[in-house]
Amino acid sequence: MEESITQRKRVYSALKPTGDLQLGNYIGALKNMVKLQEDYDCIYTVADMHSITVDCVPAELRKRTYDFMALFLAIGLDPEKTLLFVQSHVSAHAELTWVLNCNTMMGEASRMTQFKDKSKKAGKSGINVGLFDYPVLMASDILLYQADLVPVGKDQLQHLELARNIAERFNNRYSATFTLPEPYVGNKATSKIFNLLDPKSKMGKTDDSVGGVIFLLDQPDVIMKKFSRAVTDSECEIKASASKPGITNLLGIYSAVTGKTVAAAEKEFAGRDYAYFKKAVGEAVVEHLRPIQSEYKRYISDKATLEKIMKDGADKASYIARKTLSKVYRKVGFVI
Repeated sequence: MEESITQRKRVYSALKPTGDLQLGNYIGALKNMVKLQEDYDCIYTVADMHSITVDCVPAELRKRTYDFMALFLAIGLDPEKTLLFVQSHVSAHAELTWVLNCNTMMGEASRMTQFKDKSKKAGKSGINVGLFDYPVLMASDILLYQADLVPVGKDQLQHLELARNIAERFNNRYSATFTLPEPYVGNKATSKIFNLLDPKSKMGKTDDSVGGVIFLLDQPDVIMKKFSRAVTDSECEIKASASKPGITNLLGIYSAVTGKTVAAAEKEFAGRDYAYFKKAVGEAVVEHLRPIQSEYKRYISDKATLEKIMKDGADKASYIARKTLSKVYRKVGFVI
């Protein structure tokens, strides 16, 4: 693994297990993660340390950590090709964060828009230091592995820019240490899936409106019911348009799970009513998720194999991370 990683560009990505994985995660990120493992050396983690910046039930976090790893495998991520591990299993993430904290300015950290947004929602009594500091932990996640590329959406670009700023500051102060990561932007046409009941809001795994969210482990009858209730419009034309967000969202979903273009889908459903169209999209999603759900059940029922994959991944990740951390410790003057 280490030898091959040095020959190709390295990609780092992480998903936070604060909610159940849903169709938006899959179409916007997970499918692309599978494709990337063929051309890049990929390092993917279940970011459980990031999860505790907000209140979470320990048993649910533990369950979701297993679920996320099982789903990583179920969608086609191959531990022989890709390094998969759980963030908290590699202590170097926390250790590097302290050093990077001491090389991060309060002003730049306080400008993070996600922190501002979450602070407003939580109120002063709900803000903890971890919530303020998690962009620095994110920088540690990336910089530990000398990542060349980081798949990010628009909402994470600011955090990646902070990671670059911290890395550049450290490199200038102590000499070249960190690779400056670049953003990797996937297929823009399928990068964002919207809530079925609110097609102007991104589908999220922690949405209040769960009736509009398709979770990867939803049963077929649940999926079909959610699509039957999907918001459309008062017209009858199945065509992608800014004025038809509900229909456009459904066309995007259908395109993503069938491999057909949106234009081809428009032709396929020309003259059909919305009920027929929503049923067809639901059936396509059910069929696409069927093998993933089957593989998930196989992995989640074999905890020994799942835990071995986690341990092997953490061992490999620790080896790479320790090389970076040792270099950092020497440069800042620690005796190691």
